Amino acid sequence: MSTEDCDIIAQAPVQTTLAAIFFSMELSRSTWLITSLSPGDGEKMSKRTLPAGDLAGLLSLLQRLSEKARARTGESYPFVSIQEAGLDGFWIHRALEQEGIDSNIVDPASVATSRRRRRAKTDRLDGETLLRTLLAYKRGDPRICAMVKPPSPEEEDRRRNSRERRVLIGERVRLINRIKGLLFCHGIRDFQPLKADRRARFDALITAAGELLPPHLRAEIGRMLDRIELILQHVKANEATRDAMIATPPSVEASAGGAANLMMFRGVGPDFAEILWSEGLYRRFDNRRQLAAYAGLAPTPWQSGNVSREQGVSQAGNPRLRTIMVQLSWFWLLHQPDSALTRWFRERTKAGGRSKPTIVAMARKLLIALWKFVHDGVVIEGAVMKRA
Repeated sequence: MSTEDCDIIAQAPVQTTLAAIFFSMELSRSTWLITSLSPGDGEKMSKRTLPAGDLAGLLSLLQRLSEKARARTGESYPFVSIQEAGLDGFWIHRALEQEGIDSNIVDPASVATSRRRRRAKTDRLDGETLLRTLLAYKRGDPRICAMVKPPSPEEEDRRRNSRERRVLIGERVRLINRIKGLLFCHGIRDFQPLKADRRARFDALITAAGELLPPHLRAEIGRMLDRIELILQHVKANEATRDAMIATPPSVEASAGGAANLMMFRGVGPDFAEILWSEGLYRRFDNRRQLAAYAGLAPTPWQSGNVSREQGVSQAGNPRLRTIMVQLSWFWLLHQPDSALTRWFRERTKAGGRSKPTIVAMARKLLIALWKFVHDGVVIEGAVMKRA
């Protein structure tokens, strides 16, 4: 083979011997861009646009692609798809699987991109990149990207309660800060909107100048108090649902009892237990590295030649699980002073070590320990359990 022939092969489009019709979906609020590659089509990627949400149109397009491939080659081919995890969630993935399509969802941050300072980025180029990534992945290169394991509808719905509570608490905090800010402008500093006598105290409020509150301000704050009281009702209902979800009696059997098993440890309350279980510990992981990566607590080294340093955790995983683990780690130091993890933290920080990176490292160790406890029954060394 001549050098010229080698150059032609090196510059040729992606070669594939996989007997399937591959297509990628670049999804947006207004349109879907479908990029496909069919056998016998001269390795030409075709692109078609559909209105966003037009699942019937997508299935019709796939039917036409299948008929054209059959007309060219005389054979029928299965479909293999790829899309990025994003705004549309997983409903498209489930719909495609119901049609017998091999659907794959990729973490968009894991797809390799050009390192040029100013790289071109369009939906057309993104669709081609996704398709080439899918081809490489199906050829057997598992590290070309990180595929997402979609949760089941039941698993996805299980997380809604704790996430709703986070939203409710955030709304309550914003309203309280707004009320206090408005009253502070009139010299009123001691009003507490969450106290049971808030209405009576609000009616009796006077400014620092000894005057009544202006009528429009009083009406505005009154409406905000109405919203706070409604939020308090929703929080109470949400917590009742949480208590019912974690009411399963604890069990020494692996993974039985779920969140209730987590509450056996001193310092782990119902909020911690619900979030930990629904956001990650219900899953099965092959090893501790997978678990740490899922939570975004895996270390990220930087090594090149003689340079070797640690960049900190990846922060590429579940942000809620990562945040709650750091918070729980501080509580663990307080409520589990004699545990092996607490002793490890004290030893690392007693000689002037930095507490912030150390607590993050402890969060990773604690998450792995809790995972081993709920799935394998391995008790954390030195941990104190609550009394029955």
